[in-house]
Amino acid sequence: MAGLARSVAAAILLLSMTTFGYAANKVIIILDASGSMWAQIDGKPKLEIARESLRTVLQSVPADDEIGFMAYGHRTKGSCDDIELIVPPQAGSASAISAAADSMKFLGKTPLTAAVKQAAEALKYTEDKATVVLITDGLETCGGDPCALGKELKQSGVDFTADVVGFGLTADEGKQIACLAENTGGKYIQASDEKALQEALVETVAAPAPAPAPAPEPAPAPAPAPKAAEVDYNLIPQAFLKEGGEAPKSDVYFEIFKDDVKGTGGEHVDYGYNTVKFHLAAGNYIVVATSGAARAEQKVSLTADKATEQALNLNAAEISIHARPAPGADIDRAAQISIAYPGGTSDANYGEVKFVVPTGKTKVTVHLGAGEASETMQLAAGQVVDKDMIVGVGKAKANAFYTQGGEKAGTDVAWKVYKAAKKLDGSRDQVTYAYGPDSQFDLPPGDYVMGVDVQAVSAEQPFSVTVGQMTDVNVTLNAGVLAVDAPGADGFKIYEAKKNIQGERKQVTYAYGEKMQTTLAAGDYVLVTNFTTDKADKETPFTMKAGERNELAVQ
Repeated sequence: MAGLARSVAAAILLLSMTTFGYAANKVIIILDASGSMWAQIDGKPKLEIARESLRTVLQSVPADDEIGFMAYGHRTKGSCDDIELIVPPQAGSASAISAAADSMKFLGKTPLTAAVKQAAEALKYTEDKATVVLITDGLETCGGDPCALGKELKQSGVDFTADVVGFGLTADEGKQIACLAENTGGKYIQASDEKALQEALVETVAAPAPAPAPAPEPAPAPAPAPKAAEVDYNLIPQAFLKEGGEAPKSDVYFEIFKDDVKGTGGEHVDYGYNTVKFHLAAGNYIVVATSGAARAEQKVSLTADKATEQALNLNAAEISIHARPAPGADIDRAAQISIAYPGGTSDANYGEVKFVVPTGKTKVTVHLGAGEASETMQLAAGQVVDKDMIVGVGKAKANAFYTQGGEKAGTDVAWKVYKAAKKLDGSRDQVTYAYGPDSQFDLPPGDYVMGVDVQAVSAEQPFSVTVGQMTDVNVTLNAGVLAVDAPGADGFKIYEAKKNIQGERKQVTYAYGEKMQTTLAAGDYVLVTNFTTDKADKETPFTMKAGERNELAVQ
């Protein structure tokens, strides 16, 4: 109900200007333009209802009334400074206000206190009689104090009045803004449901105007010319892959621009998606339809009394791609789908994608791990392609164990996958890498070597991959864990115990501080502890056994 209430608020206030005694005064109408106005009531956007109400009621405003139009929240999301006097107070402003409301966006916050202050200043309220009419279905969201502002304006103004219409608000919420009207001698109108709004509208429209002062009876005015009935929507755009063809199943984004010398670079009027309908002021426009990478535009002339169905030819094809690792396998959401079409590339697609592309040559490439599949298609307008892309990979899951069948290594596990075949220099080409236990790799079929580093231990395991199958690669480290505690130590170096022919030992690893823990292959070692004081370095021989933990305390 709050949306409907807000959408007819303009009608109530404008019609009530006669009842409230606004005739021949300067009045600024302030319209709350928050983003909730895009919501629909019975399939019709609230903002459209508001626009139609303004357009209808403004026709009955006396020509000598000086009416202005202000809005807030209509240009920028989340801004408390988005306040604009769109139409200054002037006689005969009805058509300008209607046009402004028709082109307005509904986006932002509710700085109603600041808006009323700016409207009062625009009316020179300290010099002349002034009236502000505020239409809102929300409370102040920008830190203003409407009650205090009402007192300030009443005290400093010549004859200032603020009237407030609040819709869809609770009684407590209404009190928070009613004071703005009451403190200026104005009125607060509240309607909490559709019935109350309708009754308020009927009562305001039907309320008799104050009896005029006696005057000579004027000559009867000529009857107004009959006005053509307006339709609810006067533009219904549709997009097709080709003239007379199918509509795309992908989303279509429509934009409306004024048709002027600037073309689509001119004023942006409205937008919507898919089966959207528009109600626009009569005039000339450019309609732009975009779906995927395809785009079409069409000029159109609109009247208020006729619904125009506008077809736009995208001159495009639509492709649906499903990435699968193997024939008959499920779609893999990790597979990246790249679509290179005439004029650009779309890479942000994973698993499957439906996409509209311009006619011509399109190349689809799917990457899954180290696997790749691609296909080039020559596409014609209206063509629809639904295709499975088979990458042709199997999976390998890798784990490292301290001993065969023993405990799994869970930290500091680094994997590298190499092609099994060696090059002339004896090295192998690296295919991919990963970290951690249970690492999985998507690989083309073939023979590989899995290399693993767990701290100071390295090991390798050959394996083979078959398309569509999972291969468990379990690498045995034949290693244990060493933990050292040496109070006052500056660091450690670990060497193999056996010396080479020059009498030197091979360094295995090192660490800094008083404690260290590392993984070592089974064997004999020497721990050299360095101390921060004058205390001499200390050598500690020790033996590592596979699958065991060795704790050393060095004094």
